[in-house]
Amino acid sequence: MCEMSAEIGRQIGILMDRRGYPEWVMVGNAHRIYLPDIGRLRGGRSHFRGLRFLHTHLRDEALTRDDLADLALLRLDYVAAVCVSNNGLPGKVYGAHLLPGDTLNPYRLEQYKNPYDIEVDFLAMINALEDEFATKAKPAAVDIGRIRAILVSVSPRVSNGEENLAELMELSSTAGVSVVGKVLQVRPKPDPRYLVGKGRLEELVIESMQKKAELLIFGSELTPTQARAIADLTEIKVIDRTQLILDIFALRAQSRDGKLQVELAQLRYRMPRLTAEDSGLSRLTGGIGGRGPGETKLEIDRRRARERINRLEKEIEKLSQRRAVRRNLRYRNRLPVISIVGYTNAGKSTLLNQLTDSKVFVENKLFATLDPTSRRLRFPRDQEVIITDTVGFIQDLPKDLVNAFRSTLEELTHADLLLHVVDITDARFDQQIEAVCRILDQLNLSKVPRLLLLNKSDLLENGVGPYLARRTGGILISAKEKTGFPELLSTAQNLLWRRETITRSGLIESQP
Repeated sequence: MCEMSAEIGRQIGILMDRRGYPEWVMVGNAHRIYLPDIGRLRGGRSHFRGLRFLHTHLRDEALTRDDLADLALLRLDYVAAVCVSNNGLPGKVYGAHLLPGDTLNPYRLEQYKNPYDIEVDFLAMINALEDEFATKAKPAAVDIGRIRAILVSVSPRVSNGEENLAELMELSSTAGVSVVGKVLQVRPKPDPRYLVGKGRLEELVIESMQKKAELLIFGSELTPTQARAIADLTEIKVIDRTQLILDIFALRAQSRDGKLQVELAQLRYRMPRLTAEDSGLSRLTGGIGGRGPGETKLEIDRRRARERINRLEKEIEKLSQRRAVRRNLRYRNRLPVISIVGYTNAGKSTLLNQLTDSKVFVENKLFATLDPTSRRLRFPRDQEVIITDTVGFIQDLPKDLVNAFRSTLEELTHADLLLHVVDITDARFDQQIEAVCRILDQLNLSKVPRLLLLNKSDLLENGVGPYLARRTGGILISAKEKTGFPELLSTAQNLLWRRETITRSGLIESQP
């Protein structure tokens, strides 16, 4: 190999199996070799590829970044570079293999004066390494049967990235994912191709091996280009925050309306991300016996997706018309409508249960309520209203979800009063209030009277609650302990029957 490499002035490489037989022979240029598509991994996250990569270097240089990237991304058993001397004889040998557990030093780098100094039982070494990878992770720290994931956040500021990771952690818990690692990368702008940059992504692949993670969850929405580029670079499953939320919605949807809207949102999200997985299947149908160019499998998938989207939109429109009929019946009975809105997991369903003595499903997880629920509420003055619990909002709610649930959220446009519930114990409650107000503005609901309710006040320290109530203009309540209800009902009754309204901040202003 060294003689031929010196003669042609190019790097030569071979991929050998564990028995020492060559599987591939490659010829590169003077600086690097491009490896072929060598197929899928062997079974098990702790296993390596079963191939070692031996190649020549025309200069006296150690393993390059590309060599180490191939080792990590392809999970090769070993990578070695043999330096070629001027007379074509082999010189120094630089080698590397992966190490389990230590993400700061993921490789073991080795150096030998010449190939004849290497006295290693390679098969015994690689088997021992695989056993160490298999036992290094601590399976007792996560629930059995749950998918292991690493969370990734990219942000220009540390504080924003930490908030994003905290919310991503809650979403993962709701989706039944065991988080085994969290990564925060601070950079002014996301990498247009890999979001985190190619080098950082290579490190993530190594970390996923060491922690036996099966999934990477990104806190930012991946563009179709980024999703494809990351998928090409790694064989680990990769999803973004939007896909995670869609998955939670799919788990929570119970009614036909909710299931249709979730499916519509999923199809709209996946449409631009449909890609051809096999260029060999370029023409599958068309004409008698397959004449003519026909349609590609990708085109068929996209056409079927468009047809399904059209059918779903029509079905959702029919359901929306039925809801409009029910609303008209309420108008004839002259019953005012109160809608409970707020950030997800703020305590909206608990408030509905306590006000109406209902048993709506409650759980301390994000998006526990997806399908709207309506109940009757009688005020102390024997006046009745319809009170509705709605789906919780979240910061940067995916556009496809907002559009898909617009027919459900349109119920809010016919509300006479919005009860904006806030978890006042959450350190991010200010940002959550802004996020809910932003979504309400997008739905053209800025003119609907709004009452701000600071929930979970029983968990605050003495003196903190009144200060926050003055600062935000809200009413302190505890839906769980049923405190603050008299002031809530009295204020709501005055707003509904005395034609008083609420400013954006929640302060009450009387109108003549």
